[in-house]
Amino acid sequence: MPGTINASRRHFLETAAMTAAASYFGTLASATTRTELHPLARATAWLNSQPLTDSDLQGKVVLIEFWTYSCINWRRQLPFVRAWADKYKDGLLVIGVHSPEFSFEKNIDNIRWAAKDMRVDYPIAVDNDHAIWRGFNNEYWPALYFADVKGKIRHQQFGEGEYQQSEKAIQKLLAEAGAAGSRNELVSVDPSGAEAQADWKHLGSGENYLGYERTENFALRAARDKPRVYSAPKHLDLNYWGLSGDWTMGKEAILLNQPGGRIVYRFHSRDLHLVMATAPSASFVRFRVSIDGLPPGNAHGVDVDEEGNGTIKEPRMYQLLRQPGPIADRQFEIEFLDPGAEAFSLTFG
Repeated sequence: MPGTINASRRHFLETAAMTAAASYFGTLASATTRTELHPLARATAWLNSQPLTDSDLQGKVVLIEFWTYSCINWRRQLPFVRAWADKYKDGLLVIGVHSPEFSFEKNIDNIRWAAKDMRVDYPIAVDNDHAIWRGFNNEYWPALYFADVKGKIRHQQFGEGEYQQSEKAIQKLLAEAGAAGSRNELVSVDPSGAEAQADWKHLGSGENYLGYERTENFALRAARDKPRVYSAPKHLDLNYWGLSGDWTMGKEAILLNQPGGRIVYRFHSRDLHLVMATAPSASFVRFRVSIDGLPPGNAHGVDVDEEGNGTIKEPRMYQLLRQPGPIADRQFEIEFLDPGAEAFSLTFG
């Protein structure tokens, strides 16, 4: 995902965050092109709210959050945004702009399910055409835009992190607006599961897509848009991957045609996540995960048990591994017991 914080892009985002920090006590020249919130009028639908217009936003401090529900970087930011929305609800209006990355994220029922499951209670502007995204000249998931009561963008944050700085920006804008309690202590959150913060110190693997348009380090010869029976390579270098079984590699994702197919990946991180869905012909797909050829045991993620068993039901990100340590180069493998599995991207933390 553009804007994700991983081994190859983290430095860029830290630079972007520092640039945004310069706007803390004043508006950056680059932000002058984003002084209004009118692009929100381009939403294709609204959830948790009636459509919000410029007049509805007048006089309010507004936090615009760009997100897409399968994004691990957004999931790790969410606890903080959720806490801000609750603590400052008397003066702050949080609006989540859901700009999809994958095709299944354009389905309004999927967005509605995700918002309920992930406890996104604030207004959501559905941006299926990325019209709001373009209106803000946005490039990242997640991205935060902080607007004052006049609708001027006064602060920006691209990617994860800088939570204290972002909350202080909210407090500053609320203080300018005369809101009570704007200088209280900062929120304290204790995220768990997929929302827990990444182990950046030991992160040696960056996000990788599995569709042919954006994949990297595929160790086999790919057949585009047609079935092929693959044999997994005997050896994988770090951050390389392969397939075993009857798969079709599409532009966006890979599709398993027959049961027993496997994905293998050499990685270095505490957490491993896989964005998955089922084909229309399958209501669910069972799978089994292993690490270095063994069941994960206490290294299992929230979506599998100690034996590595799990089931794809909803199209979403699945947390498959969370290792207690030590973190080293390891071999991940997932075997699908039923046909119809779709896999989109791997992320790490």
